[in-house]
Amino acid sequence: MFVELMPLLAGRTELITVAKVDDHTLRVNVIPAQAKANENPALTTPLTCTGLPEELDAQLGKHLAGYVQTHQQAANTLAEAKAIMEAAAKAAQEEAKRKRATQKPPASAPTAEPAFSAPSTPREPVPSSASSGTIGLFSTSTPEPAPTQSKGGLAL
Repeated sequence: MFVELMPLLAGRTELITVAKVDDHTLRVNVIPAQAKANENPALTTPLTCTGLPEELDAQLGKHLAGYVQTHQQAANTLAEAKAIMEAAAKAAQEEAKRKRATQKPPASAPTAEPAFSAPSTPREPVPSSASSGTIGLFSTSTPEPAPTQSKGGLAL
């Protein structure tokens, strides 16, 4: 059992618990501790085996060997995926830098006029004329109501 655990123990601590389930059955848990703070939680998935003591004596080593092999493959796969993602991110950053460096700055074009500018000369106020039928923005007089045409008693 411990020979099979040695490769896994090289990089992390393992917690092993044994509990009696009933009069004839035992449960063995092998729980890997997290090796790094930012490590993928999949690498801390425990192995649980339940069986008779004779079955555990005969087969636990085989199950541990498979578990350790799967654990190491998962760790390698995660490390490879992380390296690929980091390389892709670095390549994208370098590509963006290269594009920025090859872009020419805009030629010194004449300065565009602002969309709204204050008039250079003050305008004279428009007199409000009640007699012309128009109303100024700040007019104090009320307009005359427009005449309505009627057809058959309905106002149009």
